[in-house]
Amino acid sequence: MTKLGLGTHPFLLGFEQLERLVERTAKSGGEGYPPYNIEATGEKAYRITLAVAGFREEDLSITIEDRQLVIRGRQGEEPQDRVFLHRGIAARAFQRSFVLADGVEVAGAALENGLLHVDLHRVVPETVVQTIRIGRKEGGSR
Repeated sequence: MTKLGLGTHPFLLGFEQLERLVERTAKSGGEGYPPYNIEATGEKAYRITLAVAGFREEDLSITIEDRQLVIRGRQGEEPQDRVFLHRGIAARAFQRSFVLADGVEVAGAALENGLLHVDLHRVVPETVVQTIRIGRKEGGSR
């Protein structure tokens, strides 16, 4: 018996990578630090907001790697003379990944009041109608 997966359905030609994409997404969302929100800010616009208290702009990096938005944070060394009686503000390094659909691009990023905002927008390609010429094979049996 043949297993019919999402990427192997006969009407979904060229979508083989879709299953790999779903698997990669499932693996990337395990940890809860730092907390984040995703909101729709328009019909074709989104905003990801991460709570990054204590991180400065130079402690953060945002990259796009193989259709994944990757946000990393790493704070510099703290002075050794600080003595904490309670430490509730996390200062550990982090990496958060978000898989972007085709046509979703980063519009910008801003750090404001301990929140990192990453704005995204979807570029909708124009609908293209293409006529394919049917050729005749020469030779062979009829």
